[in-house]
Amino acid sequence: MDGIMNKFSTLTQLLRFMLPYRRYWVGAMIALFFTAGITLAIGQGVRLVIDNGFVAGSVSQLNQAIFLLVVMAILMACGTFIRFYLVSWLGERVTADIRQSVFDNVIGLHPSFFETNRSGEIMSRLTTDTTLLQSIIGSSFSMALRSLVTTSGALVMLFVTNIKLSLIIVAGVPLILLPILIFGRRVRSLARKSQDSIADVGSYAGEVIQQIKTVQSYTQEARESHAFGVEVDRAFRVAQHRIRQRAMLMAMVILLVFGALSGMLWVGGYDVITGAMSAGELGAFVFYALIVAMGVGTMSEVYGELQRAVGATERLMELLHAEPEISSPSQDAEQTTMDTSALRAELSLEEVTFNYPSRPEQAALEAFSLTLKEGAITALVGPSGAGKSTVFELLLRFYDPLKGRVCLDSVNLRDFDPRVLREQIALVSQQPALFTANVIDNIRYGRTDASYEEVIAAAKAAYAHEFIERLPDGYESDLGEQGVRLSGGQKQRIAIARAILNDRRILLLDEATSALDTESEHKVQLALDTLMQGRTTVIIAHRLSTILHADQIVVMDQGRVVATGRHAELLENSELYGRLAKLQFKRDSSTQESRLS
Repeated sequence: MDGIMNKFSTLTQLLRFMLPYRRYWVGAMIALFFTAGITLAIGQGVRLVIDNGFVAGSVSQLNQAIFLLVVMAILMACGTFIRFYLVSWLGERVTADIRQSVFDNVIGLHPSFFETNRSGEIMSRLTTDTTLLQSIIGSSFSMALRSLVTTSGALVMLFVTNIKLSLIIVAGVPLILLPILIFGRRVRSLARKSQDSIADVGSYAGEVIQQIKTVQSYTQEARESHAFGVEVDRAFRVAQHRIRQRAMLMAMVILLVFGALSGMLWVGGYDVITGAMSAGELGAFVFYALIVAMGVGTMSEVYGELQRAVGATERLMELLHAEPEISSPSQDAEQTTMDTSALRAELSLEEVTFNYPSRPEQAALEAFSLTLKEGAITALVGPSGAGKSTVFELLLRFYDPLKGRVCLDSVNLRDFDPRVLREQIALVSQQPALFTANVIDNIRYGRTDASYEEVIAAAKAAYAHEFIERLPDGYESDLGEQGVRLSGGQKQRIAIARAILNDRRILLLDEATSALDTESEHKVQLALDTLMQGRTTVIIAHRLSTILHADQIVVMDQGRVVATGRHAELLENSELYGRLAKLQFKRDSSTQESRLS
């Protein structure tokens, strides 16, 4: 019972996307009933051709009957065109709406959702599952409705034509429905597994292609090909099981339907021979019986497709109804209407404890307190895993702390709409994020209404203008997927230009010069020095030479603050900072000497 209710719940959610297009559904249903009526009327035309034409031997009546059949065929063709167009349009439109709704919800979900759900799996649901739905709504569903209407009408006409023969057909209906229900339930379960396995294949392939340079540099092509083959075979075995169940369903339905037809023809033929019914009536009855047989056969086949649609819809609805853990406060909260630009650009973390959802037993920050003063430059240093990037995650409110508060000008970040908060912050990541677009669009991503001149000014400030001009099409040059056509330093400078154009009051620089050579680092550092003036800036840096000018350096280790101060103070007061500085400056000195020699 729960399974049936879940199925109807899923179909009800799908129906919600169809409701806005009632007019199209009404038009399609009118065309459907019209063509079904014409189809049933053809049976009476067949009776007239046999009784009034063939049996009576009248050429004029034969001509009239044939002319009537031709007119009905033309009308049915027109009705079929309208029905097919409207239903196909609905399939495309509803699928597009579902895809858009799912995507709109996914891009608003919290980052931890993507820690536990692979991007390939999500992409499979957005593409493969919605394509399956489009095929079913625009084709299979229409076939099912048509078959249901024509089969119901044909059953009525069977009883009108001959009751005794009709009872033979009806007696076989329960025997036909039984395998449909039994095998249909299995097909639905296997359809869900099949979609999941296809998603696994797509996810695996996407990951390998994204890391193709690593795969090839380690000569792991054969290994990855074998592993991909295992995933493909697993998906094939699931599909094979599903196909076997559907094939058995169709075979049993055809056997039972045509078995009933054979019995009906034997009884009907006997009645014609004895004069109990005319040959035309038997011909019409056979025509209607064939409609019933084909209708039931079509519905048994489509039933399996509809079960796949239920499985695909369930997967899509899971994404559509996923709730973001980072949400806006209630609409009546005062802070939702507060002008964040009127607040001081001062951030603070007060006794914050935080664990990532994927690592609940390991604290990323513990009893962590820090104040980031307005207009000051604060640098976060420490070994890997100290929690530096986690501070950025909390400041951007990608996560909320388990304990403690993160505040903007003493207002808890939980009281802000995340979008309103993030409009005050510009981020330059350690791994620059570029999109499959041209240079100008990637820089303008920071402010989509920026003029061409403003984009160029930002590129010049980031010392990117010179190399951009050397690209084949300058600012119109396509950068490829994830900026693959640029070097690491070039990508970083594009990201910095985006942040400069963004012109936010708070800057988060996650080792923004880490991918640059010495000359480029010097140029970008000059640009960043200008950019940081008058702004609250937080820098994550492993290269201590880039943060000697910082107003405050925070030394972190194992999710805690172990020391704060300026460079000279920390060299004397912090053993960890002194060790990091000694190792790094010694390495930098060795590197410089090797270059000079």
